[in-house]
Amino acid sequence: MLVLAAFSQVVLVVTAGALLYAAFTDLTEYKVRNELVLVLAGLFFLHALVSGRWITLHWNIGFALFMFAVMLYFYSQNLMGGGDLKMLAVAFLWVGLSCALPFAILMFIFGALHTLFAKLGWVRYQEVNRRKRIAFAPSIAGALIGVFMLGCLQPRL
Repeated sequence: MLVLAAFSQVVLVVTAGALLYAAFTDLTEYKVRNELVLVLAGLFFLHALVSGRWITLHWNIGFALFMFAVMLYFYSQNLMGGGDLKMLAVAFLWVGLSCALPFAILMFIFGALHTLFAKLGWVRYQEVNRRKRIAFAPSIAGALIGVFMLGCLQPRL
């Protein structure tokens, strides 16, 4: 059991690396690749298997699908990009209902800081149809890594 618990922590570290790569790519190219989203989803299922969280897997999947359906409305109104939709869907898959509140709070903090830094000119932003847009994957990645660091996804062995 200790080996599985240690391996689940390794999966979290690998996931954090993938999230940092997604954040960097979104910051520089304003793109989140589908392959990377699939890797993050695959890492979630691997983590659920080795951490004992497979017992509540159906709740995580249901929550992620519900949030995806809600976010589709905002995507259809051009209020969020496709990369943000994909990243948030996989992030909600990871956090599930049990860690959604800390994730939302951290995402608000990181998003607000990123917006402030863009207004101050410290980070790049896109201007589309006279509207400023920031890359949101860094905020999602920071919030999800923060949830990992808070211990919200500890093994249930």
